[in-house]
Amino acid sequence: MQTQPVSIFERAFKKLVPGGLEGSNRRETDIMSISADLSDADIATVKTWVDDCLAEKGGQVDARNRAVLLGRAYLKLSDLGKIRFLGLLADQYGVAEASVESAIEQWHNAPGNQKTEAAQKLRKTLEPSRTTLLKHFNGVPSGVKFLVDLRDELLTFCKEHPSLKPLETDLKDLLSTWFDVGLLQLEEIDWNTSASMLEKLIAYEAVHAIKSWNDLKNRLDYDRRCYAFIHPSMPDEPLIFVEVALVDGLAGNVQKILDEDAPNLDPANADTAIFYSISNAQRGLTGISFGNFLIKQVVQKLRDEFPQLKQFATLSPIPGFRKWLEAAEPETLRQLPGGEQWLSYPPPRDPVQADTEASNGQREAIIRLAASYLTARRPNSERALDPVAHFHLSNGAQIARLNWMADTSDKGLAQSAGLMVNYLYELPKIVHRSEQYTSGGVISQSSAIRKLLK
Repeated sequence: MQTQPVSIFERAFKKLVPGGLEGSNRRETDIMSISADLSDADIATVKTWVDDCLAEKGGQVDARNRAVLLGRAYLKLSDLGKIRFLGLLADQYGVAEASVESAIEQWHNAPGNQKTEAAQKLRKTLEPSRTTLLKHFNGVPSGVKFLVDLRDELLTFCKEHPSLKPLETDLKDLLSTWFDVGLLQLEEIDWNTSASMLEKLIAYEAVHAIKSWNDLKNRLDYDRRCYAFIHPSMPDEPLIFVEVALVDGLAGNVQKILDEDAPNLDPANADTAIFYSISNAQRGLTGISFGNFLIKQVVQKLRDEFPQLKQFATLSPIPGFRKWLEAAEPETLRQLPGGEQWLSYPPPRDPVQADTEASNGQREAIIRLAASYLTARRPNSERALDPVAHFHLSNGAQIARLNWMADTSDKGLAQSAGLMVNYLYELPKIVHRSEQYTSGGVISQSSAIRKLLK
């Protein structure tokens, strides 16, 4: 979790009510002095504080003040203390079953003219009480970012503590509402953007690491574009961003795109926009999709600025390919195009060595197996096996072309055996292809990919 500094919550608390909660300085001291591992006595203190927050003693302003203090107290805890804190919310602040049963009975027995009112009461009763606590953070500075980071931690904690999953689900549902794409702002990032935002691009870049300020400057040059979705409650934080290269023809090598010494192309002469990096910047928003809308809005902006552009495509990694290839049973590979050919070569069969040491036959075998991998589906599912393929196919793209040794970085070799793939976004066909994939698992493939699969 990329925690917000405690000072942010201190400033927020003072800004809301200078001097804190009237008449409760002792209790403020209690909540801020809880131990890092959260003892049983400390849990009782936290519970009292949460109860007062939910009761809104002193009104909503005081309730938000208490939420700020809870946030500050949480950030001081160890992992054990945080798990115990979150366990309290998950265990004791869910849906009150007795109240739900009573509300259901009232709805059943309500006369016709009172059904709507009874239904509204039932709907409110079905909301866990902890959701009310979480909503208080929406009204304090940095509170939304705190909740995004809180879910980041919950995603990690849930792996060993599944009892926290209901709390994580409640938080995801709440964030999904707050981060509806209609509330997001698309902003272009360039070299004149604030240093704080540029530093975050460097930190959050998840596909091709930004090695230096010169590297970043090259990615923001006049023949490049970078766009990010921003939320009003997190104005200095990108949610997701895409890096674009304006080029002539379908790019097939990311090192050439990232080469700081390569000559720039006049954007007016470019016919293709290559999306070579898409990075989700907030792990706490995992499962809340922005990418589909981001790509479509960026395409529209690029078309408005450069009407001569004819192609919109990605140059994407194949992150699971090498792991899949090395783990596949020989019997499985023999049933796939290129599999028998690949297995016919003596071990060690290292796909990376094929760049300089292997025959053209080995290279062809690897590429054909990569095509098989990209069009494979998860067990008992119509979803593509590769997560990047699933993302782009969901958005209406076509698997267009495989590129040999397109990413020779350590990461590219380790994950994708150096291969990269172009996903093509043909604007008139995006909606149809997306619907075919999401409803029937149809994976759109170019003739070149289909040829590899024969």
